[in-house]
Amino acid sequence: MSTHTLTAAKEAKKDEFYTQLSDIAEELKHYRAHFRGKTVLCNCDDPRISNFFHYFAYQFESLGLKRLITTCYKSQQRDLFSQHDCERAISLVYDGDRNGNRVPDPEEIGIRELQGDGDFRSPECIELLMQSDIVVTNPPFSLFREYVAQLMRFDKKFLIVGNQNNVTYKEVFRMFLENRIWLGYKSGDMAFRVPVDSEPHETRYWQDESGQKWRSLGNICWFTNLDIPKRHEDLVLFRKFDSLAYPHYDNFEAIEVGKVEDIPCNYDGVMGVPLTFLDKYNPDQFEILGITKTWFGMATKTYPDQIQISKDGTRKKVSKLNDGAVLEVDSPPTGKTYYEVDGRKYIQTYPRILIRRK
Repeated sequence: MSTHTLTAAKEAKKDEFYTQLSDIAEELKHYRAHFRGKTVLCNCDDPRISNFFHYFAYQFESLGLKRLITTCYKSQQRDLFSQHDCERAISLVYDGDRNGNRVPDPEEIGIRELQGDGDFRSPECIELLMQSDIVVTNPPFSLFREYVAQLMRFDKKFLIVGNQNNVTYKEVFRMFLENRIWLGYKSGDMAFRVPVDSEPHETRYWQDESGQKWRSLGNICWFTNLDIPKRHEDLVLFRKFDSLAYPHYDNFEAIEVGKVEDIPCNYDGVMGVPLTFLDKYNPDQFEILGITKTWFGMATKTYPDQIQISKDGTRKKVSKLNDGAVLEVDSPPTGKTYYEVDGRKYIQTYPRILIRRK
């Protein structure tokens, strides 16, 4: 194997997080009406052991699917975590039960060797994408931006797994802003099986009694452009605005709302809210205006070089305040990093979405 191929294989291995069947079934139960008469593509899965393939193959008739297509990257080995060391990738096509047992038997599944490596960006995989109506999969986390951009370019409906931090990507956030993408039902903690050679982590990592390695991530979401009832449910607001409880940013024309449940019911101005707001976002109730990232261009000022004072008292010159919302404070916060500019003290929030009530 060449050095380039080996490097690519190692990088691909880092993206191997295998979604549990229970998580797929729990999310998909909210979308059943969307699938009748549709061709579904799972283009980031080893189709013979993928839980996405398993779910759709066994639910084929009850969902009323027209066709199921899956593709995998290179390996044809029947194990959960391929080494990406096989010369050919494959695609599988399932058109439903033919013998009446309502089980996807091997002879009912069409297998075709692909000419390339099965990468979703390859011409033959794009051809399969063009044949599909809805894409459902767990794409490589490191290629999320490119993957979603391709779905948009070909105007595909989709339901895919991703990291909440993907929201802060320029390309992805603009899709939220334009109501071309939104979050599904499940957001938060999700556990994934990972390859046998995955390196141990200090947190959110374990091995079960069979030796299977697992990792969990606390910021996993389902991203979709399929309309769902949840998207039209109003967020119940009960907090009252108080200028002391909701400080105004120093560099954005907005107030800080640290928790989604604390959004005030009687404030009509611009508010900065956590990324988790998108899990409750109803476009009929709120308008998304922007995000507190430099590239969006809503900041009202630019800070000169700052001195960052870390929790341990370490001081260094930085420019971080110019990439986020900033609050001025009277005294240094206890046990937190803060910044000094021209004798004034500041703290920076996590990325905030800027919204306004309709």
